[in-house]
Amino acid sequence: MLQLKLGLSDDDLYQLDGMPDLATLSELTDVSGFDHLRYPEWKHFWPVELEPGTPMWSFLRDRDLLLCPPYQSIDPLIQFINDAADDPTVLAIKMTLYRTSGDSPIVHALERAARSGKQVTVFVELKARFDEQRNISWVNRLEHSGAIVIYGLVNLKVHAKVLLVVRREETGIMRYVHLSTGNYNEKTASLYSDCSLFTTNLELATDATLFFNMISGYSAIQTMSRLSLSPVTMKKRLIELIHRETACSTPESPGLIMAKMNSLCHEDVIQALYTASQHNVRILLNVRGICQLVPGIPGLSENIQVVSIVDRYLEHARICYFQNAGAEELYLSSADWMPRNLDRRVELLFPVLDKDIAATLKKQLQLYLQDNQKAHVLQSDGTWVRKTRSDDEKKIRSQEQLYAEYKKAASLKDQQLSNEFTVRRNN
Repeated sequence: MLQLKLGLSDDDLYQLDGMPDLATLSELTDVSGFDHLRYPEWKHFWPVELEPGTPMWSFLRDRDLLLCPPYQSIDPLIQFINDAADDPTVLAIKMTLYRTSGDSPIVHALERAARSGKQVTVFVELKARFDEQRNISWVNRLEHSGAIVIYGLVNLKVHAKVLLVVRREETGIMRYVHLSTGNYNEKTASLYSDCSLFTTNLELATDATLFFNMISGYSAIQTMSRLSLSPVTMKKRLIELIHRETACSTPESPGLIMAKMNSLCHEDVIQALYTASQHNVRILLNVRGICQLVPGIPGLSENIQVVSIVDRYLEHARICYFQNAGAEELYLSSADWMPRNLDRRVELLFPVLDKDIAATLKKQLQLYLQDNQKAHVLQSDGTWVRKTRSDDEKKIRSQEQLYAEYKKAASLKDQQLSNEFTVRRNN
């Protein structure tokens, strides 16, 4: 069929014993003439809280900001790094880079910042699979510009996503922190569903400073008040949170854990979840890929439900929620619940302290678990069954609904702006 349709000879056709190079095949999506096969266009909206083009310093001094690409644009993050590079009052920029694009605007901004005399420290993971060559190329550029480049840690991949900007202001030194579930890559940010947090919270900023000191070798392992670090404290903290939910749970008032991740296969975490289920804790999991936990087994995991959603965007965020007897807590992380993430990588788990942002993320978690269009449910025999709905049940496609909500918010903002007018007078 390929030969006939494309006019190929036998020499043009190759048979492989496996999957073709999907990265190369993805270039075919740009071929013109096939619009009827493509998804309808979904825009990436600017956060309604921010004014485009305006530096974020004053906004972040007063409140945190949640950014959820690809529903929201990654441009505010790029603008933030550009502003930090060009602002003469910024003293230092420190960040981790695991994967980024080939001609990254972030790398360009870091080069510019280093050349202007700012202290720029970049922690690069050269062992990021499939991106080794690309990472080496822009590492050379960063070093040439005067940036300090640290090539990860011995025997540990640095997979945490964190950015720290130190700025001199009238009131003193201010630290701005960005923590993310996904990579600093504007290309994948249009395809991967992630969450990230901008904050100036003093405890988080202090912990971020300790984190950079530790992984750069300037200090020994230190206790952080808000951030949990793997392979040091994160697994222990997660299991403590699960055990706390177990202790709070009663038949009359059962506990609740909701979590979203790419993969779940850490034996210790799975065992803690089984124990929680046996103590009436409802456990609702959204696991896109590998899941070695077996739900629905009487006496072991009958209170656990696992769904997987595969849609136009790749689900990549890691979110976990604990009801905690009404004192709710919600966390974001760069780590899946896997041995490699919790035992053999440098990862971060960070709390969402802003109540409004936590409520937004909780609502998103609940929406994913209600999806009845693109969701599959894991059965106790290990098979995945497409989730169905009754005739009187409303269709819920989580990604489509999230897009509609962000689109509505952006439209309302545009409408407010269009209702404003300027009075002109002759002098």
